[in-house]
Amino acid sequence: MESQQLRALIAGEMPSLITIRHDLHRHPELGYNENRTSATLSRELTAMGVAHVTGLARGTGIAAHLPATTPNPGEAIALRADIDALPIEEQTGLAYASVHPGMMHACGHDGHTTNLLGVARVLSKIAHRPRPVTLIFQPAEEGGAGGLAMCNDGVLDGRVIGPPVKHIYGLHGWPQLPVGVVASRPGPLLAATDNFVVTIKGTQAHAAYPHFGRDPIIAASQCIGALQTIASRNVSPLDSIVVTVATISGGTARNIIPQSVRFVGTMRTLTPEVRVIGRERFFQIVRGVASSLGCEAVIDWEEGYPVTHNDPQATERFFSIATDTLGVGKVLHVDQPTMGGEDFSYYGRYAKACFFVLGVCPPNRAAYPTLHQPDFDFNDDALPTGIEVMCRLALTE
Repeated sequence: MESQQLRALIAGEMPSLITIRHDLHRHPELGYNENRTSATLSRELTAMGVAHVTGLARGTGIAAHLPATTPNPGEAIALRADIDALPIEEQTGLAYASVHPGMMHACGHDGHTTNLLGVARVLSKIAHRPRPVTLIFQPAEEGGAGGLAMCNDGVLDGRVIGPPVKHIYGLHGWPQLPVGVVASRPGPLLAATDNFVVTIKGTQAHAAYPHFGRDPIIAASQCIGALQTIASRNVSPLDSIVVTVATISGGTARNIIPQSVRFVGTMRTLTPEVRVIGRERFFQIVRGVASSLGCEAVIDWEEGYPVTHNDPQATERFFSIATDTLGVGKVLHVDQPTMGGEDFSYYGRYAKACFFVLGVCPPNRAAYPTLHQPDFDFNDDALPTGIEVMCRLALTE
């Protein structure tokens, strides 16, 4: 299909898609509770005549399928969007701001969802589709591992709908890039995300008589400081690891040394080797420091998302197709991975995967609210670029 024809099709869908995006933004839903969102998607897919299966991944995931229309179809491809929101109080002041207190689409998943819905609309109207296309609308990316749940349900291996998938692509809106630009890199793009909850147990005492107690606040403080030596002294300066303690809580009054203190955080890594070293040293440091101060450390470690690792072949295909679609200056190479995480990483265990980022920063803006901030909003102007690139990924033989 000629570029002008494809862009005309996309342009024709934009007013309706923007209305849907604003509606999704107005009604955010948290992971595994995206019931209204899922119903909206099912209704839209039914109206298009696109076959789909609902009720996946604990109830709100959807897999849709568009068969090839040629006699000898190419390998099946999948395109994925995440549909959940975040527990953040919105501060955009938009006319379509969230109506649910304490919930908003602060990561742009409303844009990702609308983007893939637009791809479905456009592809369903194109007579010549050279390969089967599976469309994955996934719940619970924000910490719920919805991608893993979708994989376990069989969205890529042919158990749910369509043939087994050979390649899968996904995107994320990116405030650091201007509208009209996409970017990616082969190999690691986003980090593994492990999470921890540490409870330091001491002995409660009067604040005026600390010698009768074992102070868990002192022990927790020492642990938190010592954990930074993992990056500075246990891992090569050329490797990447981040250990962040994000919350700490404990105590009931100014004159009581508490019995326990709790701190919570995350560890981010880019290679399996550093991930193992980081976990081992974390346990050694926390337990050792706490014990040396007469306290006990109880560690609840949650193995989070793996590294989002882009398959070289799938990524080379993305760069080639995106460059043909948008032009050389609109397709960038990401020089360094980011320490954010993504459960798109799970799909790479089953198919050749490539994740890319889509610019959402308006022109003539030096900066734009970034992901997970209360004033972030996905930019509707980015949708035509995302839809066109995904359509070309599906249509290129």
